[in-house]
Amino acid sequence: MSDRPLKLLLIDQDPIFRIGLRITLETIPNLQVIAEVETDTAALQILAEIANQDPNEVSLVILELGNGRSSLHQQLGLAFCQQLRNLYPNLPILLLSSVQDQGLLVAAKAVGVNGYCLKGTPIAELVTAIQEIADGGSHWFRTREESSENILSLATQHSPLPLTRVRNNLRLSGIGYIDATLEAVTAQLRVPGLPILDRAILAGQRRELLAARWLVNRLLVLPQERQEEQRQFIQVVPPPIPDLSNSIAPLNSQQTQTLPPLHHPKALQSALFSSCVTKLQFALQNVTDTPLEIDIFREDKKRELLYLVLQKLAQQLDEMRVSQVEINQLHDLKTTLLRDLWRAAVTDFYGKFYRVKVGDQSIEIVNFLLQNVEIVQTEILNKVPLVVELISYLLFYTEINIDNSSYPAFSPEAKSQALMILENLLIQIANGVAQPLLNSFADVEVIKQNFYGRQLISTREIEKFRNNLSWKYRLNNNIKEAQAIFESRYELFVIIPRGIAKTSVYAPRNRELAQLSGIPLFVTLLLEFRDAIAPRLKSLVAFLGNGIVFILTQVIGRGLGLIGRGILQGIGSVSLPEKNFKRRSK
Repeated sequence: MSDRPLKLLLIDQDPIFRIGLRITLETIPNLQVIAEVETDTAALQILAEIANQDPNEVSLVILELGNGRSSLHQQLGLAFCQQLRNLYPNLPILLLSSVQDQGLLVAAKAVGVNGYCLKGTPIAELVTAIQEIADGGSHWFRTREESSENILSLATQHSPLPLTRVRNNLRLSGIGYIDATLEAVTAQLRVPGLPILDRAILAGQRRELLAARWLVNRLLVLPQERQEEQRQFIQVVPPPIPDLSNSIAPLNSQQTQTLPPLHHPKALQSALFSSCVTKLQFALQNVTDTPLEIDIFREDKKRELLYLVLQKLAQQLDEMRVSQVEINQLHDLKTTLLRDLWRAAVTDFYGKFYRVKVGDQSIEIVNFLLQNVEIVQTEILNKVPLVVELISYLLFYTEINIDNSSYPAFSPEAKSQALMILENLLIQIANGVAQPLLNSFADVEVIKQNFYGRQLISTREIEKFRNNLSWKYRLNNNIKEAQAIFESRYELFVIIPRGIAKTSVYAPRNRELAQLSGIPLFVTLLLEFRDAIAPRLKSLVAFLGNGIVFILTQVIGRGLGLIGRGILQGIGSVSLPEKNFKRRSK
């Protein structure tokens, strides 16, 4: 690839695919995703804003064609491509789609699309396609149907023998069956909340199918096709990336572009976010004894919100890199960063212009909810732990200090600890997004139908849920938070295969302990008093217990034993009439 950075705009309705694609592309030093949007309208708005500043800011648009759904959506996708070409004649367009219909692809090419890759294309080929199209060329991936047709025609032209045709037909039918099975297994692997054992079995089946597909291709492939495949492979494989591992030095903003992918700071973020995206596909049921604000939402809405917060955090980190924020500024910026992250999540999750009718009033939800920022900041955002440590790790690849241990930035242990902090951050920001809605619009019918799960849709269940949250705030503010501070630990909410769980990590909290007052301070004093008196009380109880045992066993027990023995002896001394069973002597 050339040295000039390529700036990409991603358009896809699937938020999981968008964030996964962004994370993958950002591991390539010369690629930059400037925005990723869900709708055509949002894309046009971004392009219009950019065009006013710099018409050449966007190097390439990557989009889906109707998300592979109905023919109507596909036709609308073609119309959007035509609109892009009319508005921005010099803007290259790459179709990254699940569509494989030859007619649609011909139509896309006719309206001005510069290239096409099938979703699931290896990253090396996708990067090559991006570079070729951005440089003014084209790249059209051959679909499975097109490849089969070409192979059949190749076999007919160069293989007149019936045996060769039979071999080719067997190979194509075998690959078709394997591909169908592989697609079914892959779909099952994507099901959220899949048990670990089932996931492992399906992953093994997928590996076996991929191996079988490779074997069928190797054993039954035609010689002419093998030569064609080798020729294409040579064209697709990019030049090797030079090894710069010996020249790594302390980084600044100019040096980061020269790092190899594995040690590039964005690669660190990409690996962490990719792991988080994988875990967000698990079940999101709350399996703790602590109620969470997001428990009111349906699982799909809960997942959508968590993905959205992750996406906004990625954008925020990019902005901080551009602004060249220094590490010593992070503590001062923490409050602003969390507040901005919450505001962005509220705006996009509910929709900037979303309105509900309450009585005779039509209320704009987002503007109303954003007025609750101080409450959310006090109750939730200010209490999110280890935020500075996480951002420092992602921006400046510092060590992770947690559980009384230090882990180097690129170590698996650091990634594991950072992932826990990241999951807790997403969950707490999502709780902050849900809290003002529950305070103000909890029982509005439209809100319930659009967001709530069925188990919490009745007025009674909603009120019970809100009461449980109120008790949680009181308990946390007065007792649990003080106890956690006194015990030098943080409680983190994490995502496991069966749902949202809770874990505890050690971290020094002496500064917070010194600032406690009122009931929380009294709680810590009670805990200290309990710790001080407990050993003595246990000793006293043990001494009294031993004394009671001595009295019961040695005094009362022996006395009762003597009495019982005397009674038995008295009974035994009573003379009983003897029966003479002996024969009388004659």
